[in-house]
Amino acid sequence: MSKRIGSEYLPLVDEEIPRYRIVLNFSKVAWFTVSLPFFAFIFCVIWSVLYNFEQSTFTHCQVYNFLPSISAAIGHYKPQKDVWKAAIAIQAFIRALVFIMYYRFYKEKIYKWAQGMSNMALATYVIENIALVSLSFWSSNENYAIHKLSFITFLVMSIIHMFLSYFLMIKCKNLTKDVSETISLKWKFRSMVLNITSIFLAGYFFYRHNTFCEPLVYSMFALAEYLVVVTNMSFHSTAAWDFVGRRLLISPKGFRII
Repeated sequence: MSKRIGSEYLPLVDEEIPRYRIVLNFSKVAWFTVSLPFFAFIFCVIWSVLYNFEQSTFTHCQVYNFLPSISAAIGHYKPQKDVWKAAIAIQAFIRALVFIMYYRFYKEKIYKWAQGMSNMALATYVIENIALVSLSFWSSNENYAIHKLSFITFLVMSIIHMFLSYFLMIKCKNLTKDVSETISLKWKFRSMVLNITSIFLAGYFFYRHNTFCEPLVYSMFALAEYLVVVTNMSFHSTAAWDFVGRRLLISPKGFRII
């Protein structure tokens, strides 16, 4: 006999299918993972503007600005910092499952000669996630050195990861692309290009702000920062298309990907 779970048929063996279990669509898990920091980020910015406007937009130039930087929005005030830390901690745990999915995906579908590159993509994925946790738990006003190093590491690792992941999927994959993968590749490319563009814009506005102390320029820097964050989330959301049809089984014995 067999038991149908979603589109999969699995044998009714106690060791394989526990009696008490939860089966989740992995695409929904991927969307949930990205939505946690996204909505936490939106909350932090809005709350900072509404309740910490003067402090969060203040700079050494003392000129008018209307948006706080990311560091100020997520790490300087409560409840924003607590909401952000909780979201990042939860998503970091779930991203470990996404890492396992990509590890298996690369082993199965990436050419043998490109396995070294896939290992680099996985390594940058892990380091990027660790750096995100680090910069979130050590804010710039608590430990500037750690926050700065973590932020730079996050940016560098995220760019390398985006490029490697996109290159692997478009040049090193041994199976024909389906509709979901075509959508994934399209959004990977768009997110990567917009992310890099936003980083350059943020650097430009930061330079203008510190050099000329012009009104609103710091807000433009903050807006470019927001785009860096959102496009990074957009890139990682493509996991929902990469793993269409896969499911996560959770039981007292642990979890499995089916």
